[in-house]
Amino acid sequence: MSDAKIFFAEGESAEMLDAYAKAQATFKYFWRELSWEHRRIIPGLNVACVKVAFSQQFPGNEKPTVEHMWINDINFDGDTIYGILINDPNELTNVSNGDEISIPVNQISDWLFAINDRTYGGFTMQAMRAGMTEEERQEHDEAWGLEFGDYNNVLIVNQQEENPENLIEHPMSKNMQPSFVDFLKQNPGELNAADEAGFTLLHKESIAGNLSIVEVLLEHGADTSKQTTSGKTALDYAKQLNWEHLVPVLEGK
Repeated sequence: MSDAKIFFAEGESAEMLDAYAKAQATFKYFWRELSWEHRRIIPGLNVACVKVAFSQQFPGNEKPTVEHMWINDINFDGDTIYGILINDPNELTNVSNGDEISIPVNQISDWLFAINDRTYGGFTMQAMRAGMTEEERQEHDEAWGLEFGDYNNVLIVNQQEENPENLIEHPMSKNMQPSFVDFLKQNPGELNAADEAGFTLLHKESIAGNLSIVEVLLEHGADTSKQTTSGKTALDYAKQLNWEHLVPVLEGK
């Protein structure tokens, strides 16, 4: 990824603005996948990165110069995305490859992860591919070394077409439920333990949209009133991220 070519779109077209909006609205699925990737013994993702619009106002220019570049090593606390810039700017001097970046979700322009070289997300990339010739698309895809598929059908979760229920819940959330029950039995102190920012397991699993794990936490007595240092409960994050399958479960407790 550090050598990935940066492909630019001409201007802020309606198609590109629509791609930005879709990426921001679906970022939660990227984070859900990455939250499970962090727990896998054997990595399952070829790549996982987020595209950010960086800007700088240069003297004599009426408008700021904007470059869309990728960050990886992503973390997310429900409000802010953290990562490391992995591209060299073409013109900007206020950011550099390797810089630590933190931005709110509404400032990203895209996200992308790949499983077995098949991409998910990549809304801006698919918008650009739609305007390319077949030869240009092939060049683009070869530069990334990934399979982007049909630009008219952007997938956001693994096996989405074969198992549409994966849009509601990640299969690992269901599969890991028994072992998570065992974990809580062996480590009861972890149930309501909070990190330095006030996040409990219930906060973190709610941010990731993991219904089966949230249900286990609630069954074992997780405190739904716990707040982060920013004053948010697990329910607040479920609502904020529009995890519709979690909201009624958390409201019922």
